[in-house]
Amino acid sequence: MLIEYAAIAAFILITVLVGFIAIGLGMLFGPKKTSETKSMPYESGMNPIGPGTRRMPVRFYIIAVLFILFDIETVFFLPWAIVFRQLGLFGLIEMLIFIVILLVGYFYAWKKGALEWD
Repeated sequence: MLIEYAAIAAFILITVLVGFIAIGLGMLFGPKKTSETKSMPYESGMNPIGPGTRRMPVRFYIIAVLFILFDIETVFFLPWAIVFRQLGLFGLIEMLIFIVILLVGYFYAWKKGALEWD
């Protein structure tokens, strides 16, 4: 029975190995010394204004994570719509509960100001 999972285990092992090999090659052959010139960003041959590496506000990452979260959650609507007639009233009530949970999360993020782009 466990032999059926051998392909999945082999896939996970290969992906982990490829990840470690990529990191190892980057550390082995990657640049070792940083300099002012290497740290400068390339901007069409013009001298950059400000530092090359700037800190991004956390708000941008929060908005990106919320977008991905709600985007992935809405993917569940397609399989539900395909089997909607087979699920009947039970499927409709379950999807309404799912939508209510999504709306609660959306309004919570909205009230906390996580969707503000200022």
